[in-house]
Amino acid sequence: MKSVVCIVSGRVQGVWYRGSAQEQAKKLGVTGHARNSPDGTVEVLACGDDAAVDAFIIWLHKGPMLARVATVQVTPCETPAPADFSVA
Repeated sequence: MKSVVCIVSGRVQGVWYRGSAQEQAKKLGVTGHARNSPDGTVEVLACGDDAAVDAFIIWLHKGPMLARVATVQVTPCETPAPADFSVA
């Protein structure tokens, strides 16, 4: 089981990034959350098997069609895996 926190920067708020991330996470079997931060980034917690989380991180670099991702900072964490993927 792998858990990471990703900070996604660029044009990622107001472009349905969090909702799209939730859809992608559910397709891959990843749990966690996506939430907007006051500085304009999106914080994503991703938990799941290694291959699923790695595939999700690749998706985070692209995001939905209207997003323009500049960077994705990935930090391993010890957060227990939640039951599903939520958007806040």
